[in-house]
Amino acid sequence: MPDPEFKEDIVLSRASQGDKDAFGELYERYAERIFNYIYYRTGNVHDAEDLTARVFQRAMNHIQNYIDRGVPFSAWLYRIAHNLVANWHRDRSRKQEIPLDEAPILPSRGDHPEFSLVRTEEQDALLRLIRRLPPERQNLLILKFVENLSNAEIGQIMGRSEGAVKSLYHRTLLALRDEIGDQIQFRGD
Repeated sequence: MPDPEFKEDIVLSRASQGDKDAFGELYERYAERIFNYIYYRTGNVHDAEDLTARVFQRAMNHIQNYIDRGVPFSAWLYRIAHNLVANWHRDRSRKQEIPLDEAPILPSRGDHPEFSLVRTEEQDALLRLIRRLPPERQNLLILKFVENLSNAEIGQIMGRSEGAVKSLYHRTLLALRDEIGDQIQFRGD
């Protein structure tokens, strides 16, 4: 739960003047969210930990250059994370994947086993479809559904307007719907 006493503008001002304790407050507030974002993009805890540390090291080294553009400070951190993850993937020359299928999907206690099995199979199929999306669309879905960010925040992170994010989101959902429809039709033939 967010600290109601946390005054981001005051803490940012102190941190930009070299106050290490103030930067520590920012780290405590955002480290878990940045780690989760990076983990979903890399699929590896160790790489996510390393890249998260690098995000905050870079942020600490450049916080005096941070300019408040009316969006949360976290958008700047996500942008740094996005760039580091892109470099990480480029350096490894491998296809970007989101290992969402590794997360266990546990049925609720009230579900009958057959309903749980069907739901799990449907979720697995959806996750396979998501992993086949272009990295930018995977990124959008992570920011939207895992991090619960607004379109404006996502736009700042992705370097796009809020309208462009809405459009990309709409096209992504349509593509997923069409792909799901094709799979259902294929099974029915």
